[in-house]
Amino acid sequence: MFEQDNGNVSRRGFLKGSALFAAAVGLAQALPAQAQEPQKPAPDSGENKQEKPAGKKLVDKDGREYRICDMCGGNMYKHEKTWTCEVCGYSYDE
Repeated sequence: MFEQDNGNVSRRGFLKGSALFAAAVGLAQALPAQAQEPQKPAPDSGENKQEKPAGKKLVDKDGREYRICDMCGGNMYKHEKTWTCEVCGYSYDE
């Protein structure tokens, strides 16, 4: 990888090694960042919304019914006919 002359690294060998190292570091940081990037919710017309089973309702410590947000996993609470996530703000009409 490095070209050596009696124990000394040549300029060309140093630059080659530096470029390879920088590329490896750049790839290592770019790949996990793409995997962690949150997905944007697509505009929802309400036609293909999955209904939650009515058998078991989730209730918080204050006695309010809630659902689990599909986008972030936070709690969603119902305000009139709209379910809204308290963490990310995602909402949909029932």
